Amino acid sequence: MKPEIKIGTRGSKLALWQANWVKSELIKKFPDLSIETVIIKTKGDKILDVPLAKVGGKGLFVKEIEEALISNHVDIAVHSMKDMPAELLDGLAIGAIPEREIPVDVLISKNNLFLSQLPRKARIGTSSLRRLAQIRHIRPDLVILPLRGNLDTRIRKLDSGEMDAIVLAAAGVKRLGLESLITEYLSEDTMLPAVGQGALCIEIRKDDGDVVEFTDSLDHPITRNVVMGERAFLKKLEGGCQIPIAGHGKAWENRFSIIGLVADLEGKTIIKDTLSGPLESSESVGTALADKLLERGAKQLLENLTAV
Repeated sequence: MKPEIKIGTRGSKLALWQANWVKSELIKKFPDLSIETVIIKTKGDKILDVPLAKVGGKGLFVKEIEEALISNHVDIAVHSMKDMPAELLDGLAIGAIPEREIPVDVLISKNNLFLSQLPRKARIGTSSLRRLAQIRHIRPDLVILPLRGNLDTRIRKLDSGEMDAIVLAAAGVKRLGLESLITEYLSEDTMLPAVGQGALCIEIRKDDGDVVEFTDSLDHPITRNVVMGERAFLKKLEGGCQIPIAGHGKAWENRFSIIGLVADLEGKTIIKDTLSGPLESSESVGTALADKLLERGAKQLLENLTAV
């Protein structure tokens, strides 16, 4: 056994919460283990004045951490799964996916108004094209403003009067103990979550036997099957931050179902469908759902979006 491991993480409050949670869980299981947290600044942390879709694709918040993992500067990396590209760098693997937190989005608004209650021309902030497209689909009268920065920064923009409402992932709000601020939990019918939302990704070097015993202890098999099904859906669509794609899987009684969505930026065209199958075949089900959406017109949508 390796007596000491280094965890690579971003330096935001939420990222540190996630890394410290992994650290505490490992120490509970392996009390003699020495763990050091290494903070790494990513491109997504450095560029805060440009919408994510214009900075680049998936990987903005993980690339530098993955490079530290490959070069042996850290032994494991802790990410938000929704930040992970559909394909990992050569030599890396998902070592564990712990049990998932609630995957939905939430609305935080002034005067505790629900999304349906916001007045015309109300200013709503989001960092995601996925959210933008779905908001425009149901409330085309709202003004959508780009929202970047960590959770505290985003909430400050609401408090300062720059915005009337903001949309965030419920998991991050809950993990930082800010549930009292939530106005509304958005149903998946209103706002389908991002692939992997609410789940953590513990990334390791492929075949690194020194850490596999540790990471295996944190894996939640049902969550892994569900999330890997969502990621197979994303991979088939070759989705990144520049494209409004959503996918949410569920498991019950050894069955897996997934709802997937592809939209245009205006929210006028939404292609959405669902598929189910055996839980152990979740990746095949996710891929098949992507094929189904592509056949129904998502292929043309994606081509139009990537050509912009």
